[in-house]
Amino acid sequence: MTYPPGRLHEEEAYIAYYFHWSPDAIRDLRHRERLGWVHEISRINSRSYEEG
Repeated sequence: MTYPPGRLHEEEAYIAYYFHWSPDAIRDLRHRERLGWVHEISRINSRSYEEG
């Protein structure tokens, strides 16, 4: 099973937007690690929204 290229691009863009990491640095992450950062950014955003 392959990972959909569109989904990979979305994850890269999401992390790059919030953390300002380079595309190469993001692509070097293992899948599970990249998803962990996506979830962490989402959690931070949700908490910020709830507090705001």
